[in-house]
Amino acid sequence: KEAIRYGVARGLFSNESGLGSAPIVAAAAQTRNPVRQALVSSSGTFWDTVVICLITGLVVVNSGAWQEGLEGAKLTSAAFAHLGPLGPVILAVGLLTFVFSTILGWSYYGEKACEYLFGAKSVLPYRILWVAGVMIGSVSTLKAVWSFADIANGLMAVPNLVSLLLLAGVVVSETRQHLWEGDVETSVSAAECCPPREHP
Repeated sequence: KEAIRYGVARGLFSNESGLGSAPIVAAAAQTRNPVRQALVSSSGTFWDTVVICLITGLVVVNSGAWQEGLEGAKLTSAAFAHLGPLGPVILAVGLLTFVFSTILGWSYYGEKACEYLFGAKSVLPYRILWVAGVMIGSVSTLKAVWSFADIANGLMAVPNLVSLLLLAGVVVSETRQHLWEGDVETSVSAAECCPPREHP
């Protein structure tokens, strides 16, 4: 039971599937139609989970470091140390790129959501709160940070999954038109795909 809970929680944190965050970036992409962009976006889950997480898991299991009673970052660090002098370098470069891209990515997601809900004037206050949140998170305990992340992900997943169920017909219709019966390279205008929304 605990393994499933942590597996789902860390999987959500890893690839963001079902959270509704990745479409914020996908919406900013220049693409011919929404189905084509959906195919590109879905590949991110493959690379993140199947490639990166699998490689990390294989290093941890094959190193035997998991039998030493270590957890979290200490376990990963000990496992990569078994790869010789190159192991810690690979881990450091990977962590640096993933941490930096995660902070930038989530900052962008929140900024665009805040701008959409409250207008352009809310961006600067959001950025100030974001920097303060990053600082607080960097000095908080690991347990507190993971708990906050799990709660935040859960709060994002519930309304997004409900929305996915309600929009299932649209997804099937677009997929049928562009992938099953048509050409995924067919261009669609923004007006055809996404009618403009009136901002308050």
